[in-house]
Amino acid sequence: MLVVEDEFIIALDLSETVRDLGYRVEGPFADKENAFIAIDQEMPDCAILDVQTADGDVYPLADALVDAGVPIIFHSGHVAPADVAARYPQAQACAKPCPPDRLITMIGSAIQEANLTH
Repeated sequence: MLVVEDEFIIALDLSETVRDLGYRVEGPFADKENAFIAIDQEMPDCAILDVQTADGDVYPLADALVDAGVPIIFHSGHVAPADVAARYPQAQACAKPCPPDRLITMIGSAIQEANLTH
């Protein structure tokens, strides 16, 4: 699972949550430039993306992931989930801070979607 988050503590927490669920973490990446390098090497099964990264909006990366059929969970303190849903209706979105149980449920749904589409 690709994790893109520029806040260090949150990135570690997200990565640990994903690992605790038994999934491999790609990243975490603080910027979309390094995340693009990673997906050029291997496309993830799904992704957790912060909307605002160290090098700007994550939307170009999200577009590439959507085009590849990768389920996305947006995890942002800058953009409301409804705003993300308007642009990416197939994606899930939660506001920071997201309760761990909700995030775990969202990850499970994204993994299930990835398994159905791949």
